[in-house]
Amino acid sequence: MNTQINTIDEYIADFPENIQLKLEQVREAIKKVVPEAEETIKYGMPTFTLNGNLVYFAAFKNHIGFYPVPTGIEAFKKEFSVYKTGKGSVQFPLDQPMPLDLITKVVQFRVEENLSKPKKKK
Repeated sequence: MNTQINTIDEYIADFPENIQLKLEQVREAIKKVVPEAEETIKYGMPTFTLNGNLVYFAAFKNHIGFYPVPTGIEAFKKEFSVYKTGKGSVQFPLDQPMPLDLITKVVQFRVEENLSKPKKKK
């Protein structure tokens, strides 16, 4: 991987084609829900922000990590029960299709959650 990744395009380009496809699917699912969100790199991961961080995602050897923060995990605990989860993360195995409908629902939840907070100062 590049040592200095500045854009989501650069991040995705660093992976093999089969993983690039999955990363693009996740990215597009997020952008469909919230086209006005800003794309950035935080903690070395693609990040979408809107009045604060919405979601992060990243590729690993055997999975795509999706990080909707702890509230996003808690709100969809039942749906995520078939995946390995952590306090603010879920792992989608690379050998399975990306659950784009679920990602869409989680992003919608996070957008509503962030927009209900006072506006962040830049």
